[in-house]
Amino acid sequence: MTLIEASALDIFGLALHELAGSALILDGSLRIVAKSPAAEILLGGEVQLGTDAPTRLCEPAKRADLAELFSIGRAFSSRLDSNAEASRPLSLSCLPLASGQARPAWLILLKEAAENRSDGPVEFHGMLTQDAATKGVFHIIERVARGETTVLLHGETGAGKELVAHALHALSPRRAGPFRALNCAAFPANLLESELFGHEKGAFTGAHKATLGHMQLADGGTLFLDEVAELPLELQAKLLRVVETRLVLPVGGRRPVPVDVRFVSATHRSLREEVEAGRFRADLMYRLRVIPIELPPLRDRKGDIRLLTESFIKRLNAQGERVVEHVANETWDVLEAWPFPGNVRELKNVLTYAYALGEGPLLRPTELPTELLEGRAEAVRAAASSTPSAESNDRRRITEALATASGRREAAASMLGLSRVTLWRRMKALGLT
Repeated sequence: MTLIEASALDIFGLALHELAGSALILDGSLRIVAKSPAAEILLGGEVQLGTDAPTRLCEPAKRADLAELFSIGRAFSSRLDSNAEASRPLSLSCLPLASGQARPAWLILLKEAAENRSDGPVEFHGMLTQDAATKGVFHIIERVARGETTVLLHGETGAGKELVAHALHALSPRRAGPFRALNCAAFPANLLESELFGHEKGAFTGAHKATLGHMQLADGGTLFLDEVAELPLELQAKLLRVVETRLVLPVGGRRPVPVDVRFVSATHRSLREEVEAGRFRADLMYRLRVIPIELPPLRDRKGDIRLLTESFIKRLNAQGERVVEHVANETWDVLEAWPFPGNVRELKNVLTYAYALGEGPLLRPTELPTELLEGRAEAVRAAASSTPSAESNDRRRITEALATASGRREAAASMLGLSRVTLWRRMKALGLT
């Protein structure tokens, strides 16, 4: 290694320290490719670049478990109670830097683990959880908010993307500036351009006066572009120029206007898939997803269903129209069996429906929407029809697929028509992990 190369690595490590504190960066093979000085202090000794991260971070008995968490490909947090060299428990918040790829790179944030702090629920800018992975995402949001880097939020409908955008603004140096949110799916293309960039008087029929767009209204603050994948291609080119130059040209205008905004975007789609389909510009994708943050769906946070339900019940009770004191066990069974494709927003709507439909202090399952009750009945029928023979067939199909794929789970999942996460869950249920 030359002196220039060594110097560049030192500078990169210091930059990583300023941005993220105690942190490591891993490549797709989970090798450590960058480190901050503070990370070495927490880990109790020198961190050699190129070292396998699970090997450096964990005792031998725990390495496979940590590697398994990385293999799922989603943000997660973990606790290290013992380490080869560190003398104190550590907590890890792990963020994939290329979400959606088969072997993403990773950012790992390290800190001393507080005793029992990870066991209880936490509320973070209007979001409530006791899920360890979601707490890890909250920690990442706190870190990322401190800078000016462009952020892309990816999550399903109702997962809380706008709440996260508000948190990024509230925790940032721009908190005193404006926060503007624009849903790119809410306007037709001709109106969306004016909403985004503004327009001059006479620019089109009905433009009786000059009007500022969200870009200028967010000057000095944060602009949140929700459902950014819905932007028409012609507007994507104009947005790219603004992101690159920080200059806005209003509709009908001749002089570009400088703007100072931090861009936070969100989508429930995969931008990479949109690029491959020709519906989204690759250059804009790379500009917007400098730091991607994946929000876990509620179905992956089953332990939060009771916590969130109790929180919503308190709020609904405070409205005074009905006071629920107990939730029937059968109601919990239905709620916890439902996958909640609409996530936290859907759970809130379900409880609002139950309050409107029912009465009295007991929340009964019959007060829930019909689709939840039908889903529960379907699950019961499926469980009743499950036989050792079916389980044996499942085991055989998965084992054969893994053998054909030489043990590569992603390839095996593709053969079986499953996601990697679903395959992992079935393997775990069958004792194949």
